Amino acid sequence: MKKINRGTVAKILRYTRRYNPLIVLSLLLSLVCVACNLYIPVLAGRGIDAIKGINNIDYDTLLYNIGAIIITAALSALSQWIAGNVNNTIAFRVVRDVRNDAMKKISSLPLSYIDSHTSGDTVSRVITDADNFAEGLLMGFTQFFTGIMTILGTLAFMIRISPRITPVVALLTPLSLFVASFVAKKTHNMFLAQSRARGRQTAHIDETVANHNVIAAYGAQEKAISEFDEINDEFARASLRAIFFSSITNPSTRFVNNMIYAGVALIGALSAISGSSPITIGALTAFLNYSGQYAKPFNEISGVITELQNSIACAERIFELIEADSDIPDKENAVNRADIGDDISLENVEFSYTPGRELIKNLNLDVKHGEQIAIVGPTGCGKTTVINLLMRFYDVDSGAIKIDNIDIRDITRSSLRAGYGMVLQETWIKTATVAENIALGKPGATREEIIAAAKSAYAHSFIKRLPDGYDTVISDEISSLSQGQKQLLCIARVMLSLPPALILDEATSSIDTRTEIKIRNAFAGMTKGRTSFIVAHRLSTVRNSDKILVMKDGRVIEQGTHTELIAKHGFYEKLYNSRIS
Repeated sequence: MKKINRGTVAKILRYTRRYNPLIVLSLLLSLVCVACNLYIPVLAGRGIDAIKGINNIDYDTLLYNIGAIIITAALSALSQWIAGNVNNTIAFRVVRDVRNDAMKKISSLPLSYIDSHTSGDTVSRVITDADNFAEGLLMGFTQFFTGIMTILGTLAFMIRISPRITPVVALLTPLSLFVASFVAKKTHNMFLAQSRARGRQTAHIDETVANHNVIAAYGAQEKAISEFDEINDEFARASLRAIFFSSITNPSTRFVNNMIYAGVALIGALSAISGSSPITIGALTAFLNYSGQYAKPFNEISGVITELQNSIACAERIFELIEADSDIPDKENAVNRADIGDDISLENVEFSYTPGRELIKNLNLDVKHGEQIAIVGPTGCGKTTVINLLMRFYDVDSGAIKIDNIDIRDITRSSLRAGYGMVLQETWIKTATVAENIALGKPGATREEIIAAAKSAYAHSFIKRLPDGYDTVISDEISSLSQGQKQLLCIARVMLSLPPALILDEATSSIDTRTEIKIRNAFAGMTKGRTSFIVAHRLSTVRNSDKILVMKDGRVIEQGTHTELIAKHGFYEKLYNSRIS
């Protein structure tokens, strides 16, 4: 565990390094604050010594020291306020940089990572864990620096006042750190468990809210609540366990320090009364003040250590995300797809999501430029997986996918994916205006082009009925649009961009039959002269395709035109007769 902690701390230090000037400024301000706080007991001691009796008071000395205390306290408060702002700046800039790196990583993660991690847990790492990390970092900057300086400064002043009593305080007070260190070692795993439980909690909430209508439709509210209760109880147990053990730290260290303070006060008082030590009442008052200040940082540092355990546990989860394997980078000599044609071939392609469980086996296919390829078959046969491989969301395990005899692994991902226009069964709407959502397919498109694309997708009429027309702000989760209307907007995006090749994966699944016929006619014009792949369950929609691939258990078992496949009286004919609409 210690090794992991050191590694995490080293990563944190790499992020703080760029803010070294601000850290130096924070140290200087902390030094000024500590120096002022340490000088106040000296002034107070001198003021007390100026009162030698009711009728024997040195008013000049007393007033001078009172004024000096006021000025010194004001300077301490000002430096502390400025240091607080500097520390906030450092902490939140560091967390901003960490979050930026986390978001950059998310954009470069392979689809396999997204498929194997819940979105709620990933969100929890970037938001909640980063916030907790910021709080711990801020506490570290705020209290750790001043604590160390206070310890060194009070030690120097105590030695100056009483070299005989100082070793007692100096040697016994650090015992509180051993208590804090012991507890901190025990609590790190507890805070890590708490952070993981929080991630599962966020994931469940995200899943429940996103699928509220499905849960309600199946009457599964009680089950969802029950599952949440289990996760919530787990989170509560982890939190209470971590908080309970961490809360032991402060009382334990305060108990040790109070015992030491009482002992020092007794020793100092006996020395002053007996005259065995040349220490005045004012000096003893200052010494006791310093011993209290000397002990205080140990209490604060113990609290910082405990908080840092939580912070480091959260940082570990963020760094796990940042250090996750990215997509395999493009080759140095990767070509741009814009420079090649659209003849596509799949040669002996094999692929599986899980090693040892084959999905796509020995898949071969030749697609000429401008052909329309339909992919049909029962659920789970690998239709969408073929699309994922064409887009290179996943790389083939063996074999090759080529465009004009160039392996797609030798083509830049950005140009490969830009060469396809995709309309999927699952819609995605960005929180923006309708026009901006359509323009995602072609940034910089004019309003006229956007409207023309919407008309081609038969979306113009319902858009005009929206409160602000094309300037109506919509989102994927909060809008009055039906699923079919959202899908029409996604189709409009493709209509606007018109890329060299098209992928339509159940693109009309949420559209009524009358509109589907119109969209099919629009697709017919759009796909003319373009290579296109159509995944469909309603086989009546792919009758005019140049080639139909019939898949079963990851293999293409039949291929040909609709007429040819019907004439074979094989698996396709059975599918067609059972699903024709």
